[in-house]
Amino acid sequence: MAEDGHAGERAHPTAGVYLRVAAALVVLTVLEVGVFYVPAFHAVLVPTLLVLSAAKFSLVVMFYMHLKADSRFFTFLFGAPLLLATGVLVALLLLFFGALTLRGAAGGG
Repeated sequence: MAEDGHAGERAHPTAGVYLRVAAALVVLTVLEVGVFYVPAFHAVLVPTLLVLSAAKFSLVVMFYMHLKADSRFFTFLFGAPLLLATGVLVALLLLFFGALTLRGAAGGG
């Protein structure tokens, strides 16, 4: 009877999967550091670093926090506030960036 409760669970990753994820995290970290020192990326430095950081965050959450193997409800409980916070952050960035742009365009100093 104890196995009936575990029938819907997905299998946890093996040690090999964890090592591949760790290798991917190392590669992403090296890319983050490399992007910072390449002058051609300075125009898009922040968006590039945000994308790389989001990829690392997703890997850590899915595998090391076991959200990939857990119930979809837990993924929703974690993801919904994260999306809300991201939306608020983007709105605030656009609000302040827009205010700075308009102030600069008006010539007020």
